[in-house]
Parts: sequence; C-alpha cells; structure tokens
Amino acid sequence: MALIRQFQVTFDCAEPERVARFWCAVLGYVVPSPPEGFATWSDVDRSLPPERQGAGFVCGDPSGVGPRLYFQRVPEGKAVKNRVHLDVRVGTGLVGEERLAALEAECARLVALGAVRVRLLRADGFNESCLVMQDIEGNEFCLD
Repeated sequence: MALIRQFQVTFDCAEPERVARFWCAVLGYVVPSPPEGFATWSDVDRSLPPERQGAGFVCGDPSGVGPRLYFQRVPEGKAVKNRVHLDVRVGTGLVGEERLAALEAECARLVALGAVRVRLLRADGFNESCLVMQDIEGNEFCLD
C-alpha cells in the first residue's frame, strides 16, 4: 500500500502576511495561534532578527483536511506565468449556465478582496467552463 504524505503549498511573494490573509478569505482558511509565550504573530515577528521580520506567514484549513499554505518573502517580483496554480473548486457538479452563475458570483466576491479577473474559458465539450484570475500579487489561479 502506498504511503500518503501531507504537503504544504508555498507561495513566493513580496508581502507574505497580506497574501496569506487574502487566501484565508478566499478559502475559509485560518491563521494558526502563535507559539506558546507569544500573544500575537506580531510579537513573534518582533522577536526575530530584522532581516527575518515579515519574511513568512502561514495559514491552514481549520478542519485539517486541506494543505497548509506557506507564504515566503522573495526579493524578485513575479515575471512569468505560474508553473503550478490553485483551482478553487466552486462549480463542482454544475454545468452550463448554473456553473457560470456560480463562477461569476465567486469572481465578484474575490474581486472585492483584490483579485483580478483575467478571462473566462468556456466549456469546450471536454472541459467545463472556468475563470482564470490573479491574486493580489498577480499569481494565477482558476475558479473551477
């Protein structure tokens, strides 16, 4: 029998906490409690050397089912299309106009959070419709 491993998805970004909080709002994820001895994550951050302050942030699925998301500060900006992206599953089991309505409703919610709508990919007889979007730092993801 194959061993199933847990994994986390890591995002390179300029502002880890800001991007993490965006994805918390998108996915219903939460920021875990700070380590023992610290009242807030800001307290943790202030305890680090200056070059490490603000360098990373984490959030996770409150049910423990989905992967942990880790956001790490990198010096360079995004230059090309992501090689890996998240598909946010909001239209599962829906087809046609009902699926499009679900995608559009979620798109409107995410645009209000700072996401950018890129383009609608319509159903083609093989794949159902999906919406290509970008998060607040330009990382592509799909509403599927």
